[in-house]
Amino acid sequence: MLLRKIFLLFSVIIISSAFAQRKKTDTIYVYEKVIIYDTIYIEKPIKLKPGNLVFSTFKIQEKEINEINQNIDKEELEEKIKTLNSRKFQYGIQVGIGFKKASWAETLSEKNQQFGQNFGIWISKSIIHPNFSLMLSANISRWNSTFDLDTNKEETYLDGYYFTEDNQPLLFQRFINKHSEYVFQIKAIYEWKNLCPFAGFLVNKNNYKMQFLVPENNVLNKLDDFKSNQINFGFSFGLQYRIFGRFLIDAEYQYYKINNLSLKNSSFDFDIFKTNNTFAERKINLGISYFISR
Repeated sequence: MLLRKIFLLFSVIIISSAFAQRKKTDTIYVYEKVIIYDTIYIEKPIKLKPGNLVFSTFKIQEKEINEINQNIDKEELEEKIKTLNSRKFQYGIQVGIGFKKASWAETLSEKNQQFGQNFGIWISKSIIHPNFSLMLSANISRWNSTFDLDTNKEETYLDGYYFTEDNQPLLFQRFINKHSEYVFQIKAIYEWKNLCPFAGFLVNKNNYKMQFLVPENNVLNKLDDFKSNQINFGFSFGLQYRIFGRFLIDAEYQYYKINNLSLKNSSFDFDIFKTNNTFAERKINLGISYFISR
């Protein structure tokens, strides 16, 4: 009996030790700790005691400015401005009206004066002296008609047949005094205060046109134009007045000669109105110019 108890006791001890040596699995928990840092600024007023601040005075600058204002010369200042402007080109545009009288047309019309409009561009530059300048201009004018010669409406001075050098007949139809004119001019201008007298030399071209019936395939049934294509020379003089700084009002007289007035057609070797006379045209133009350049 005792032996049995001893055996049972040893058996319990052995079994307990066996179970005691088994490894058990543990659960591990991981925690993350987040730390956030921030900066807080706190504004606090700081009381400052005013000290003895020293500021520099502007008496010297004020004295210098007063001296300049006292000694300024307006005429000298204007002269300096003109000298600076004379170093560069001036350019602008011009519009105006005019009255024209042609001596060759006096026998064909009772109206002696022809009215027209013109537009032009110009460029100028001072030379030698700021008040003296040269101006180069280009103008185009449109002159209204003072008379129309139309053989289909009434009898005219030019009715009838004309013959070329190879005896081809030309039958007069029409002549209209309305025409365009191109003028290129160079002027010498002297500016005295706001007045600008000038004199110039001009080159002129008038586009007169006359219509004839000309032969085509030996039949007189084609209407063709005979035009003037000659260059005329003349002179001009006048006066300009400056207003508002950038505007010029001008009055101008022009005179030029027309030597041996003729009208030609490139297809026919023949000159209509070919004469050995010299005619004169005179014009009075009134216009206003504007300075585009500064």
